[in-house]
Amino acid sequence: MLKLKFDGNPKPQIASGTIARTVILILALVNQVLTATGHSVINISDENVNTLISTGFTIVSAIIAWWKNNSFTQSAIKADALMREDKTR
Repeated sequence: MLKLKFDGNPKPQIASGTIARTVILILALVNQVLTATGHSVINISDENVNTLISTGFTIVSAIIAWWKNNSFTQSAIKADALMREDKTR
């Protein structure tokens, strides 16, 4: 029988890495939209460099956010705990 450990908390918490990756992705997407609409978020005079940096930031953030297991629901967090416990056997 599997037993879950949640460090005494009645509800599992969302991992700080999940929150950080989500915030970075949101910032990248907002920056990309602002750049696409002609607003310069990064104060660089050369528009090509600005677009290149913004696009690169968006692509890297999207890949990292997509690749990582971002568990937001209680069921997903519990499933992650079961998976970690199963891996330690």
